[in-house]
Parts: sequence; structure tokens; C-alpha cells
Amino acid sequence: MWPFYLSSPNKTGDAEANLAESQEFLSNMDEKKTPRFTDFEGKTSFGMSVFNLGNAIMGSGILGLAYAMANTGVILFLFLLTAVAGLSSYSIHLLLKSSGVVGIRAYEQLGYRAFGTPGKMAAGIAITLQNIGAMSSYLYIVKYEFPLVIQAFLGVDNEWFLNGNYLVVIVSVCVITPLALMKQLGYLGYTSGFSLSCMVFFLISVIYKKFHVPCPFVDFSYNRTVGLNVSAIADPGGAHDEIDPACTPRMFNINTQTAYTIPILAFAFVCHPEVPSSQSPKHLLQPMQHVSNISIAVMYIMYFLAALFGYLTFYGKVEAELLHTYSRIDPYDTLILCVRLAVLTAVTLTVPIVLFPVRRAIQQMLFPNKTFYWPRHIAIAVSLLTCINLLVIFAPNILGIFGVIGATSAPCLIFIFPAVFYIRIVPKEDEPMRSTPKILAACFACLGFLFMIMSLSFIIIDWTTGSSNSGSGH
Repeated sequence: MWPFYLSSPNKTGDAEANLAESQEFLSNMDEKKTPRFTDFEGKTSFGMSVFNLGNAIMGSGILGLAYAMANTGVILFLFLLTAVAGLSSYSIHLLLKSSGVVGIRAYEQLGYRAFGTPGKMAAGIAITLQNIGAMSSYLYIVKYEFPLVIQAFLGVDNEWFLNGNYLVVIVSVCVITPLALMKQLGYLGYTSGFSLSCMVFFLISVIYKKFHVPCPFVDFSYNRTVGLNVSAIADPGGAHDEIDPACTPRMFNINTQTAYTIPILAFAFVCHPEVPSSQSPKHLLQPMQHVSNISIAVMYIMYFLAALFGYLTFYGKVEAELLHTYSRIDPYDTLILCVRLAVLTAVTLTVPIVLFPVRRAIQQMLFPNKTFYWPRHIAIAVSLLTCINLLVIFAPNILGIFGVIGATSAPCLIFIFPAVFYIRIVPKEDEPMRSTPKILAACFACLGFLFMIMSLSFIIIDWTTGSSNSGSGH
């Protein structure tokens, strides 16, 4: 989930002095006037709105989709991807309808309007967990991709600086922390566009490599150690004409890792906290719904292509983090090396951007009426980064991050909260409790609870039985 701040308005705090913490983070805004929720009407073109919301949807979740397809099969994955995309569009409709009724453009404030302080706290906690999961997944990519880049450029092995844990700490201290301690991010907030471009580059590379990687492929480490003649074993006496069972795509597949599919998809489609802030006036609800539908459709196509071609490249050997799987073929491949550099740059610059709304949510939940205070500003950032670093260092694989966050905060933000906010906020005079829209919303919330309980149950069972073999190859 890349951040989406290009057209987001500032939050209105309880006092003018609280503006430094509650305002958005781009410093090129007009400082003479505190923007209100109704100040931004139609200031972004339709095409740019689609691009911005696409930025909000696209994120590190795309790296885990090929693994999800490998553990569900092509047809079942397509069905689940379509279902999650359609349900995401419907939940955005509920959010837009709710925000249009009350004129509120902040997800947390919708929670406050619906359920008071508990609703605001629940929304803030869910957003915080979702963003912490996103930052953890970004740093996990640094942990396992950065050593491969250094190894490719320096041609060394078994050096201390090839330890991913050390590199995560070094990158966090030297790059992320200084940026996270800034009072405002300025134009760094616009790097989300660069991040989306990197993921498009990643998708093109995945499609290209599908037609240049033989199946079954020979592990690079095995090939280098044993000195195999790959061309000699590729076609032993006409066996080339036989179809290897390991190179046959499966249409349906159910195993212990299938439980992670819905959480991964939910994690990949979360953009809902940004939707109310983009356009809320009633006369703009329909255009914004069109923007959401188009953005989700574009991401749907990109996700399916990335999953399909990634799966058809490695089949059952694909790892939870697709990009890392290519190192098993050739860690020095120029194209994949370029993709790694682009993705590493994107995720490193994205972490401090995602950290800002987390700190703002913590500030609003714990210190709602406090003025800007540097020690508190620094302490929250350092504490968050420390916790995230520990999580990345001790988490066994990125699948755990995708799974837990996708099974907890993502169902809340996509399914449960939009539905219950809609039921509570839309007046009974307009839509009675027994009206079809509210009955559908109630069913939608129940579906979210069902997804959460089922996903968490299967993931916990997978952990307790020790059957997870999904690590990123480490």
C-alpha cells in the first residue's frame, strides 16, 4: 500500500496549536489558512485521481500473489481475487456514502461519528496495525534483497555486511530515521508515484522472465557447486518432449498454505483509509466511485498478471516473496538486479512516509490536545522503528506479516468498519434498519468477521503444527 497524500486535506484539530501534528505532511500547502474538510472540491482531475488511488492500493502485497496462486490454483485464485476486488469496491461505496452524509473526510472521524471515542480508537488502531504491517513488509524486502544486491556488485560471500539483519538496522538508522524525524516530508511524499512505477517495472520483468526461464530450472547454487552442464541435461535423449509434472499449472489446489491466500489478497487491496479524504461532497460521490472502480480494476489486472506469470515461471517452487525466488536461478541477472534496486529504493523511501500517519494516529489517540513537541515527535518515531526492526529481525518470513496483518486489520478496514459505519451514520429516515442496503451492509460486516476468524484460525493451526514451509528460502 503506497501512501496517498496528493489530494488529501488537513485534519481539523481541537486547537490551532495542534496543527503541526494533525496536518498532512506536504510542506508546499498554503500556510495562511487552515484547510477544512469542505475546502477541497474537485481540485484533482479524474485521471490523476485514478493514479493517486492506484498508488494507495499498490504495495508490497504484489510480491506475495504468485505464492498465493501456487497454493490455490489458477481458477480458485482468480475467483478469490475477483471476490476481494468486488467486495473492496462495495466497501468503498459504503465509505463514500457515509462520508457524504456527514461531510467527514477522515476514516478515524467516521469512527468517532458512528461510535464516539471507541469507534475512533478502533479505526486508529486498525490503521496503525495496517501501516506497521506495511512498513514491516518493506523492511523485510530490504532484509532479503539488499544482501543480494551487495553480493552481486562486490562479488563477495560470507561477509558480515551481507547479513540482512545488520542491513535492516543500518538502513533504518542511516536513511529512514532522519527522514522520519522531519517535521514535514515535503516533496518526499510524491515518491509514491515512483514506487508505483517500480512495481510496473517489476510486473513487466516478471512477464519477460517467464519466457526466458526453463522449467524445471536448475538451482544456481547447485549448478555452480556441482558444475552441471545445463544444456546437456536439459534434453537427455529426447526427454525434452515429455511434459514434466512439476511444470504443469494446477487449476485448483488446497493445502495448509491456502489459508494465507485471502489475507494476502486483503493486504494487497487495502486503500480504504485514504478514500474518504479524496472527495466527499455529495455531488462528487458518483465520480469518486468511478475513480475507485477503475483503480481497483487496473490493480486487479496487474495483480493477476504478476501472480500468473510469477507462478508459471516457478510453479510449486515459488517463494512467499516472488522477487527473491529469481536469485535461485541467477543472482547476478542484470534485469532482476535492476528490479531489486528500484524496489529497494522505493520501499526505503516509502517507510518514513507511512510512518507519519501512524505517528499522527498515536498522537491523536494518546495526546489529542497537545501541541507539537520535538521529544514526543522523536520518541514515537524511534519507538515505532525499533519495534518494526525487531519484528522484521525475528519474523521467520514475510508470509507471517502478510498473513497476520491481512487477517486482522485488513478485514476491519475493508469489510467490518465500512459496513458498521454505514449502518450507524446513514439516518434511519433515509434508510430504515430493515432496508435492503443496510441488510446488505450487515451481511458484509458478518462476512468480514467470518474471513477474520477463519483466516486467523487456519494460520494459528499452521503455526502450531509447524507445517509452514513458506519461508523466503532461508
